[in-house]
Amino acid sequence: MMSESENESGMTDTTNTAAETPPAAAPTTGKKADKVNWIAEIRGLAIMLIAVLGFHSLIAKPFYIPSESMMPNLLVGDRLVVSKYPYGWSWVSASFHLLPRSNWRIAGKTPQYGDIVIAVPPNDSEDYIKRVIALPGDRIALVDGRVRLNGKYIPREAIPPVQIPIDANATCDPEDYGPQAQVRLPSGKLVCELQAYRETLPNGATYTVIDHMQQDLDNYDEITVPDGHVFLMGDNRDHSADSRAPVYRRGLGGPVPLSSVGGRAEFITFSLDGTMSWNPLTWWGAFRGGRAWTSLRPAHVETGTGDGSAK
Repeated sequence: MMSESENESGMTDTTNTAAETPPAAAPTTGKKADKVNWIAEIRGLAIMLIAVLGFHSLIAKPFYIPSESMMPNLLVGDRLVVSKYPYGWSWVSASFHLLPRSNWRIAGKTPQYGDIVIAVPPNDSEDYIKRVIALPGDRIALVDGRVRLNGKYIPREAIPPVQIPIDANATCDPEDYGPQAQVRLPSGKLVCELQAYRETLPNGATYTVIDHMQQDLDNYDEITVPDGHVFLMGDNRDHSADSRAPVYRRGLGGPVPLSSVGGRAEFITFSLDGTMSWNPLTWWGAFRGGRAWTSLRPAHVETGTGDGSAK
């Protein structure tokens, strides 16, 4: 006779045996996700922030031109790089001017004639951008718009009017420049045409200024620039609140302490004409051609005799 464990064919019946065997565990296909180390993440972000602020405070920072005070050399909408180290470091070097106002300086140096610098007025934390016209110990005055330095007029030569393309960032407002300033060229392009001059400082630094009308800042009684100070002026002489203008007129209120000079303008990175919007498709068309990578260091020529002529 066959046992109960054998079927009619003589083969062993494994049905009950298989039913009694527990199923094997499914193989593991992945590891449990690691927990985020938030302390390490925060530490990394803090280190990156400190590095950015350190570079911004000690090496260089981007700068945006919001006004017309430095036309024709700088236009509203220009973006540029300002180096922080050429004149040393002071309270004004720190990002966002976080340090208290003071007169200390580290590795301090004096700017050169013609340098374009950023400076902070005595009653505000806003950065101004102007040109160095007089150095410590210089005697400076203005007579009918002409700069007299140490008793002699600096060379100033009339040149053809500058023609600045009119756009959303350079409107050539008739209230500021007069209706005659807006000129349409034969090509159909509308420009702001303004009277211009080329000035040359004692070290040969030469640059273009706009002086298109008579106004009260054209005359400034002679002063001696104190030690540790510089006298700054905008290139758009009739529309610049600078060392000539008192503080109550948002000017610099006279010579500026070197501890309030925060860096030197080096070059333009790009420029926008003000037509861009939130739509990225409008950004490319807003770029002004021919301004990117323009150096902001003044050209230099052989100096003249100081009597108003230039070689």
